Amino acid sequence: MFCKRLVSALLALGMMGMVSTAQATTRINFCVFDIIGTSGDTFNLLRDYRTAALNQGVDLRMRAFTDENIAYEEFLSGQCDLVAMTGLRSRNLNSYVGSLDSIGAIPNYDVMRTVAQVLASNNPRIKANMRSGSYEVIGMAPMGAAYLFVKDQSINNVNALAGKSISVLEHDVAQGRMAARVGMSPVMSDITNFAGRFNNHSVDICFAPMMAYSALELYRGMGPDGGIVDYTLGQLTMQLVARHEKLPNGFADWSRQYVFENLHERAQAVVDNSYSDVSDDRWIRINEEDTLRYDEMMREARVDLTRQGVYNADMMSLLRNIRCRHDGARAECSERLE
Repeated sequence: MFCKRLVSALLALGMMGMVSTAQATTRINFCVFDIIGTSGDTFNLLRDYRTAALNQGVDLRMRAFTDENIAYEEFLSGQCDLVAMTGLRSRNLNSYVGSLDSIGAIPNYDVMRTVAQVLASNNPRIKANMRSGSYEVIGMAPMGAAYLFVKDQSINNVNALAGKSISVLEHDVAQGRMAARVGMSPVMSDITNFAGRFNNHSVDICFAPMMAYSALELYRGMGPDGGIVDYTLGQLTMQLVARHEKLPNGFADWSRQYVFENLHERAQAVVDNSYSDVSDDRWIRINEEDTLRYDEMMREARVDLTRQGVYNADMMSLLRNIRCRHDGARAECSERLE
């Protein structure tokens, strides 16, 4: 009797394994940009995404890339079916979601969470914008606010930026135009060398999220007199961009919801934890009057860049509505320029 039950149980387990294997019939080559590689936070978060995807019948074959440009090129060439990269890099593939990383458009993490929730809602009006041609954004998570890292704490207002050199990412034209707008000298860089130029004193300023402080050792470039300007210039995001035809039916909807419900808070916790690396005396505080002045300057720049086609007008309108939902007293809420 015992042997019969054991055989039955083993057969049942075997059949379960067959079902599980049969479900995972769609193989997706998944390229993940993480500047730390397979031990980085982004790659580790996405390991759990891979496990969950198996239950949806999708087998994600993950590869880590420490150079975002290579991950991007491999995706374009068809070596990857799905890629995880920054919104700054993916804007060329989907200007709507790629415009999340626009300057000054998401002022804090509460607004960031609402934006992520809206994009994961699969509301038909939103969902239509998640796809652009062959490419579809099937998830996004926060990578943190971006700040100016400077070598001298006397750079505490916009006038002091004039004449300074700054590393800007060559594929994000908005960074270069904004730098030139306030009189800085932009130095074209990429994700692999922008921090090195700051750390070896080739430039005076760089633009980065807080996670870069330790990961890219920006404290070396700051030296004893440097600091971080306490004004959010933008929010960086990690975005999952797929070739639509490679995905089984319903996977994109499931993915967007899964990433928001299961990875957003964990990604935000990684961001929040990165602030503990920075001592309070490193922050260059901005008074309320200047903050309001910079908010208006950022808005004018976004309006210009949207007219020039750099940012997506529909996304700019959505972000304005969400900002005003969180803070109806903002000056921009009384007039609709975005």
